[in-house]
Amino acid sequence: MTLDAADLQDLTAALGDRLYLQVAGWHLYLRDAGLAETLAIECSALLDQGPAICARRALEAVQVPIGGGSSRLPLARLLPSSQLCELEQILEDHCR
Repeated sequence: MTLDAADLQDLTAALGDRLYLQVAGWHLYLRDAGLAETLAIECSALLDQGPAICARRALEAVQVPIGGGSSRLPLARLLPSSQLCELEQILEDHCR
């Protein structure tokens, strides 16, 4: 299942507004980190696997540069567990 441009834009907005990275107690929303569209594209490609699997695989696939780009971490390592549930809910809404 792939999303058309409008649905992808809606998904990007939802991810950017509702999901955040947590680093040292700080919340950095994906829209501010510039990661919402990347995650939306990854999720779009995996939606046919269902929200739970899609969420986990997409979060592992998106690599976040840290330390000026000298290292990368999967987005999954930077989101608190509550955000995984939030991502699954967002994806469930977009699977309909």
